[in-house]
Amino acid sequence: MNNVKQSLIPVEYVDRVLTEIHDATGMPNDAYTSKDYFCFERDNVLGKTWTCIGFSADLSSNGFVKPVDFMHLPLLIMKNRLGEIQVFHNVCSHRGMKLVHESGPVQGVLRCAYHSWTYDLDGNLKGTPHVGGIGQHKDERFKCEKHGLKPLRSAVWMGMVFINLSGDAEAFSHHIAPLEQRWQAFLGEQGLSLLRQVASGGSLQIGVNSNWKLAVENYCEAYHLPWVHPALNSYSRLEDHYNIMFSERFAGQGSTAYNLSATAGTHLPEFPDWPAEKTRHAEYVALFPNVLLGIQVDHAFAMMIEPISAEKSIEHLRLFYVGDEATTEQYAACRQATLESWRVVFGEDISAVEGMQQGRASPGFNGGVFSPEMDVPTHFFQKWLASRVKQALRA
Repeated sequence: MNNVKQSLIPVEYVDRVLTEIHDATGMPNDAYTSKDYFCFERDNVLGKTWTCIGFSADLSSNGFVKPVDFMHLPLLIMKNRLGEIQVFHNVCSHRGMKLVHESGPVQGVLRCAYHSWTYDLDGNLKGTPHVGGIGQHKDERFKCEKHGLKPLRSAVWMGMVFINLSGDAEAFSHHIAPLEQRWQAFLGEQGLSLLRQVASGGSLQIGVNSNWKLAVENYCEAYHLPWVHPALNSYSRLEDHYNIMFSERFAGQGSTAYNLSATAGTHLPEFPDWPAEKTRHAEYVALFPNVLLGIQVDHAFAMMIEPISAEKSIEHLRLFYVGDEATTEQYAACRQATLESWRVVFGEDISAVEGMQQGRASPGFNGGVFSPEMDVPTHFFQKWLASRVKQALRA
């Protein structure tokens, strides 16, 4: 782990976030602009919990590998011959050479370009040419079984691949349980098992010149709707929203006036157990640190915020439809209309989060303040962050 002194955040600044909302100030500018703090946050905040690094659908077949850079750490998502997804550090155990540079299927083994050491798709070291001298590919002094690729704790949920870098977070099943229990009221017993992804009308990617946290903070509140999302606000108005905060790591907004099907002209299959009296309810919940989730009666979505640097992020959106029928050609136009609607909504947020990032360069701003009524979920997220920063500073 990086030395906590690199955080650049005085503990008194963190304490100001943790006070009552009407007296609180937000995290200071360095938390959004500093390269040193970016690495500190990786090791002491995101790395201490379950963080999303990709999507299982991107590994299209057994024997598929996908390299990922997680906040400057080279990682490797692998789908072995049995279809099991695992995550490893993407470095050869010999001299630390980055092992895989491109996504794709692997016919045999993974081979290091430096000294040709090889690994199978479970991370086991299989070949060590000349390790004991010329023509001696085995050496009793060197035990291959001790030097495989280094694994990370990982889990797959709702098509997302999560890792726990530190290795000491609670089990992922316990981590996600409060949200599953909450959404059972909408989805019923079948729940997320009905979700289906498609190649067409199912994904988009948006590059944003802002720190990853600003996308989360923006998602948590509906305060900006009338000005940033005028079309959305015309049918799902600010006054139709309610705040969501629970279990320390979930916050966002719910709407009682979801009506995308009428607005976009879509007629998709719906969750069979969704309560009839709540057909126009929808919930938009951030799973801290970097996942934005949404459920509606006829589809769901997951967005991973990928932190690229202190001031750059990529938003990866995946849409999920209800049941096999929704994936057929009959509903292709409806799926595309749904995707385009979300493209507009998330596209409208870009200027807001990038504008806030630009403001973090100003000495006239160093954290800002919160509306005691409208910013409650955003403050909830910042308290989650600040409490973990404080814990690391005082460890």
